[in-house]
Amino acid sequence: MCGICGIYNLENKPVAEEKIRFMMHAMKHRGPDDEGLYINKNVGLGFVRLSIIDLSQAGHQPMISEDSRYILTFNGELYNYIELREDLKSLGHVFKTNTDTEVLLKSYLQWGDACLDRFNGMWAFVIYDKIENKLFGARDRFGVKPFYYLYNKQSFVYASDINAIVGLDKSELSINKQTMLDYLVFNRTDQTENTFYQQIRKIPHGYKFYLDCDGLVLKQWYNLKMSITKPFMNPEEYLDVFTSSINLRLRSDVPVGICLSGGLDSSSIVSTLISKFGKNDIHTFSAVYSQGEKGDESKFINLYKHQLTNMHYTTPTAQSLFDETEDFINAIGEPVASTSPYAQYKVMQLAKEHVVVTLDGQGADEQLAGYHYFFGFYFKELLQRADLAKLGKEMILYLNQHKSVFGIKSMIYFLLPSSSRTKLRVSEFGYLNPDFVSQYLATNQVSDNLYSSKSLQEALLNHFEFKLEHLLKWEDRNSMHFSLEARVPFLDYRLVERTLATKSEMIIKNGMTKHILRQAMKGILPEEIRLRQDKIGFGTPQDEWFRTPIWKTRITEILSLPVLSEYIDLTKAQSLYKKHLLRKTHAAKEIWKWVNMYYWMNQNK
Repeated sequence: MCGICGIYNLENKPVAEEKIRFMMHAMKHRGPDDEGLYINKNVGLGFVRLSIIDLSQAGHQPMISEDSRYILTFNGELYNYIELREDLKSLGHVFKTNTDTEVLLKSYLQWGDACLDRFNGMWAFVIYDKIENKLFGARDRFGVKPFYYLYNKQSFVYASDINAIVGLDKSELSINKQTMLDYLVFNRTDQTENTFYQQIRKIPHGYKFYLDCDGLVLKQWYNLKMSITKPFMNPEEYLDVFTSSINLRLRSDVPVGICLSGGLDSSSIVSTLISKFGKNDIHTFSAVYSQGEKGDESKFINLYKHQLTNMHYTTPTAQSLFDETEDFINAIGEPVASTSPYAQYKVMQLAKEHVVVTLDGQGADEQLAGYHYFFGFYFKELLQRADLAKLGKEMILYLNQHKSVFGIKSMIYFLLPSSSRTKLRVSEFGYLNPDFVSQYLATNQVSDNLYSSKSLQEALLNHFEFKLEHLLKWEDRNSMHFSLEARVPFLDYRLVERTLATKSEMIIKNGMTKHILRQAMKGILPEEIRLRQDKIGFGTPQDEWFRTPIWKTRITEILSLPVLSEYIDLTKAQSLYKKHLLRKTHAAKEIWKWVNMYYWMNQNK
């Protein structure tokens, strides 16, 4: 796990070493253990290392092939590097290190860009061909590892952290207002290759690229929809692959811990570690609050107290968020739609004191329909299949289980035309600047990408394509800000492909989501967690935080300044905040977006 950066001058001008070193310094938190630099005429590659596999100097990058032709910089992990190394040895390759970096390089030498299909892991890497003066690079299947770039007529500049590019010359950058509208209206970011900067983009997940002086070529190398061909037939099959995924992600030469929220997903990882691998001494890290306070999961987390010997807790507060807002916003690099990632930030801050690698439950909700509105997609599917008997049964079970009509309301929303869905979302808030909305609303893609799915399976696929990546970005930024590697067992491609090929009835059943996981965890997971219906994750009591005196003063000040007036109607926002203070509404998510925008825009002056 590291940070990579580089510059390819398209006009054949030499690369300035100080620019590469600036980007390396901006990403030093990603790699405090080592660093390396390679410059050859119009190409410069930078690298900072967090040592995880083979802690010796043998893991130094950039790594150069034995014939000196290829130079590799690599951020991520190939979890199946041991098996790949044995395959390569049988083909005549000799290894000098125990690193997965050398396995990646020699895989490319052996199989070319077809090597990507053999990798099980997370990665963003660049290989420079010195003879051809070309770059080849790729990003992992689901976008676990980042790859930002700025491409114009003069150069191709890339980095693992967006801030490393932004810092080179802020004067050349402008806000992507379409991205800003999608953020404000739909609470979504990262659903396309665009960022909050008009000039900076991302290599899409599952894509590779080729670059020379003739330009940049992007090609998709992995298509999830085309890969879901073999469904799970029973929970036992699911458990076998899930256990294998966790086992691979335990490969490390440094201590491994787990972020434990108390929810079904992270708890499934913990319980599997205990039951299958005897890891009762593994370190866990959790965010907790006062009993009964929103976001508090201690009731479920503490079910492990009799099994685990190294449990650690942090309690984010209104004061800690106030004190750390600027650092948190800088760590993420772009606006986020709630304070939930701040709770994760605090958990990673805690984990840094004990481990170097963490496991986390990200990705389970997107493949197992963990969000409450997925009931709406399932009901829509049953309606369109004209399976009215099952629809009626599932609706009744849903109502009995959840005492809520949200899933049914979601189905109605998903049945609306795209334009109606979009207008409805805009009307929910009322504080947006109408001129701004009218200019960019018609070109938004969120409604069609996420809410037009005709079936549950299609909805899950679309969430992997257009929704998952913003969660992975927060995971990456929060962990790497504290020099930690975060691993996500639910995103082993073998598990994802088979889960998304599985029938809807094994995902949602009897008014409950994640059916196959719950069945697989019988006898492994505490029943109170296995059968719980609510979903919190790393939530926070943000509604109360923004009613405290320190935040009242700050938010009132922010809403008195013109900096946000292009995007929001300040008078209406002030009115909404007053209602929040009087407990006539709970508007913390909207309030946080104003705060986040204000700080982020100030950091980018």
